[in-house]
Amino acid sequence: MKKIGRFLVSSSLLIALLAMIAPSAWSARKLSGTATATLLVTGLQGTIGSTVGPDGALYVPEGAVGKITRVDPQTGELTAFASGLPKTIPTIGIGGAIDVAFIGKTAYVLVTLVSPDVGGTAVDGISRMDTPDSFTVVADIGTFNLDNPPTIPFPFFIGTGVSYAIQTYRGGFLVTDGHLNRVLRVGLDGAINVLIAFDDVVPTGLAVAGNTIYMAEAGPVPHLAQNGKVVKFGPNSTSATEVASGASLVVDVKFGRGRSLYALSQGPGVPGAPPGSPAQPNSGSFVKVNGDGTFTVIVDELNLPTSLDFIKNTAYVVTLTGEIWKIDGFAAPPFRRSH
Repeated sequence: MKKIGRFLVSSSLLIALLAMIAPSAWSARKLSGTATATLLVTGLQGTIGSTVGPDGALYVPEGAVGKITRVDPQTGELTAFASGLPKTIPTIGIGGAIDVAFIGKTAYVLVTLVSPDVGGTAVDGISRMDTPDSFTVVADIGTFNLDNPPTIPFPFFIGTGVSYAIQTYRGGFLVTDGHLNRVLRVGLDGAINVLIAFDDVVPTGLAVAGNTIYMAEAGPVPHLAQNGKVVKFGPNSTSATEVASGASLVVDVKFGRGRSLYALSQGPGVPGAPPGSPAQPNSGSFVKVNGDGTFTVIVDELNLPTSLDFIKNTAYVVTLTGEIWKIDGFAAPPFRRSH
């Protein structure tokens, strides 16, 4: 099926329309148990990915303006961290700098949907930030994808792919591609290989525990709840094992403190909407992954969430509409030493 971004957005106009017609995220929030949700930041532009930096702050790419913003996790104060990165192509509506990861104190930025085949002039891949306003491309993922198309039969039409998430792994990176349905392994020397390939499952967010890789699956249109999953696999696996399912359009997975596993569901798709459209406004949820393969909803009616991070016992949810939410009170404090 023909999709750009699959589950995110089909045009920049659609983003604007969704932002205007969606009910207030604050008034729509429903909480489970003792959880509390606080709106930390608004007004970011073109947000999808995020990460926690070496200083304990949140770092969020703003693809629409080609920069990365540092967010104080307590106050929400915004500081410019990097600029001059490839921007979202307006006629596409997503892409540019889409996610970020750190190795030590060095930031590496995942860039997608900016190559000449989609009307851009930049490189789809991973870039290393050398100074606050200059970068070096270390891996050309777009060219690799053109030279190595999927071998599992499913329709695709963007040969350079649509990268979604970057995750550090064994001195390099893992990158999910939600269009070519695979996970790439990328070295700091620019070497790229396909770690694992899937049929039309739409890979999204990633988390790692030891050698085991956990991956969120959005599932194909129409984004049925049974197709929204968290799966796991190893570095030599040829297939993935299901960990949990039952949430529509799962876009991220992360470990909280105590090694509990959590995920983000963007929610059910809009009936009759074209492929590539995001979920229904205010239908997303922050969920816990249970040992029996189910999800427990902690917070629902989130408005188009895209990425999840943890700082201590607080969850941070970034949304497609440029918001960041803090969620507290859903997990017990870590065990303390007895006296």
